[in-house]
Amino acid sequence: MQVNLKRIVLSLSLGFALTGVLVAQDARDIKTGMVIPDETYSDQPYIVKTNDGAWLCVLTTGTGHEGASGQHLISQRSLDQGKTWIDKRDVEPGDGPEASYAVLLKAPSGRVFVFYNHNTDNIRAVKGDSPPYADGLVKRVDSQGYFVFKYSDDNGKSWSANRVAIPMRNFEIDKKNPYQGKIQYFWNVGRAFAYKESAYVPVHKVGGFGEGFFTSSEGALLQSPDLFTATDPAKAKWNTLPDGEIGLRTPAKDGGPIAEEQNFVVLSDGSFFCVYRTIDGYPAYTYSRDAGHTWEPPQYMRYGNGQLMKHPRAANFVWKCENGKYLYWFHNHGGRFIREHKNRRSMAYEDRNPAWVSGGVEVDSPKGKVIKWTQPEVLLYDEDPLIRMSYPDLVEDKGSYYITETQKDVARVHKIDEKLLSQLWNQFDNAKKAQDGLVTNWSYQSGKFPQTVAAPTLPEFYKRDTKKLEQPGMNVPNGFTVDLSFNLTNLSDNQILLDARDATGKGWFVRTTDKKTVEFAMNDGRTESTWSCDEGLLKANQNHNVSIIVDGGPHLISFVVDGNFNDGGDTRQFGWGRFNPYLKSVAGAAQITLGTQLNGRISQLSVYSRALTVSEAIGNYNAQKKIP
Repeated sequence: MQVNLKRIVLSLSLGFALTGVLVAQDARDIKTGMVIPDETYSDQPYIVKTNDGAWLCVLTTGTGHEGASGQHLISQRSLDQGKTWIDKRDVEPGDGPEASYAVLLKAPSGRVFVFYNHNTDNIRAVKGDSPPYADGLVKRVDSQGYFVFKYSDDNGKSWSANRVAIPMRNFEIDKKNPYQGKIQYFWNVGRAFAYKESAYVPVHKVGGFGEGFFTSSEGALLQSPDLFTATDPAKAKWNTLPDGEIGLRTPAKDGGPIAEEQNFVVLSDGSFFCVYRTIDGYPAYTYSRDAGHTWEPPQYMRYGNGQLMKHPRAANFVWKCENGKYLYWFHNHGGRFIREHKNRRSMAYEDRNPAWVSGGVEVDSPKGKVIKWTQPEVLLYDEDPLIRMSYPDLVEDKGSYYITETQKDVARVHKIDEKLLSQLWNQFDNAKKAQDGLVTNWSYQSGKFPQTVAAPTLPEFYKRDTKKLEQPGMNVPNGFTVDLSFNLTNLSDNQILLDARDATGKGWFVRTTDKKTVEFAMNDGRTESTWSCDEGLLKANQNHNVSIIVDGGPHLISFVVDGNFNDGGDTRQFGWGRFNPYLKSVAGAAQITLGTQLNGRISQLSVYSRALTVSEAIGNYNAQKKIP
């Protein structure tokens, strides 16, 4: 009997602190997910629902690291939404040439296709830049060869013996590679899709290998009008889109050479939307109104309020849900701090934790339907900020939402809180003040400042495990939120808006800074953590609403100012900050003092004994606007 030791160890650890004591779980913590079996390396855990009700998952795996010899594809099935897996099969064997980066597509008939890179000619090295490759030869060979497919007519229990190569037309980027396109450099992570009678499979063309591995890239689509109907799938026709010899690139004015990992969805009017990663600090997107033949000039992604979305060189995926709305996975940092970095090709791969999600709804534009994006929420995280999660997939089943992801050695399935998604999709219309967890609800009546209000008891973040003899510490994923409205006659620094510290300095406070921002600080007597809102947001003699969200799961402090989530703007790579994971609590004074040093007036204070979602903070701001 084969035993998956990784699955056993990880399963035993679910719901336990490092000490082995049961603690409250945060479903956003990736360690609480259900493990998808692999060998060692684990990539692109993509899923389709088959006609017999199973989840069919395909993985790129192997006993070595990413790109190592022996990298190959496996499939397996689950009949219980990812809790257990059966029918493990090699799509390609581990002792053959590299087979990598598989995506699935189910035909209307129920036949399932799997598309992937295959090093059919068993080439052991290709030409690259020198440096970084001292001999000018790249011995990682999983991103060249042939783009191929197999298929299954029994819901993924077996795969066709024949492997079919898809003809892929050379673009300008191929003709400029070291082999003038005779060997094509490429790979794919984008989900395949169907539109009308055609099958579409994304592909990411590569111009060369060097610093940051891929030195230039752009997107294309392989389209087959008859794959679903051909008696012999090997005889299906294929077209390479877009028309011409230029693929999906970054914006012409300021874009860099990297435009890759294109992902596509089809809007209700038949428009194609595509989003992809860059090394410009922002993700790029574009629309096609003619089924992929031509595309609008690419732009950088923006929220519905016009604010640019930040993102590093990491997968950023878009999904269309069964309700007709959209979800967008990204990592919410970057900007000019990646674009202007001297090593941006490589450093942009970092910081894929947490994973954030934005909700999208369709709206009309002069050219057709477009997607309007909400401000983001934390979707998944690991307590270790150096853990990176990526290459997700979305599965909807029986009204529930599941996300897969991988750290490259562990792939998991996560059930997503439907309330979080509902709040995202309703964010543009939310104008209600949150009530759940509200422990302080003060509003100005009369009198001068300073004024006081009783300080609530707020939850701990780190405490002793008294059930163990040695009584070690353990993290608990609690949180709290401070929601504050004020008007300052000037923005001089060190105005103390709120102060809940005791005589020893324990507790928390909010003040202005010399950068004309609001800063939040908390102290447990041995550890202090601070973070501030973005610069340039506060104005003298103007009403402001600030929500300070302290989230003890991922250990984040986030600001929402006047209904806008702070992402650092042009002054910081990160708008959200991490606080010390060993900070015990913010217990301090018995009272909160409002306006100890204040040039202006505080109009309301709400304190919550939990971390509000960004959507709730925006609702609070919108509710404040309605008050005369």
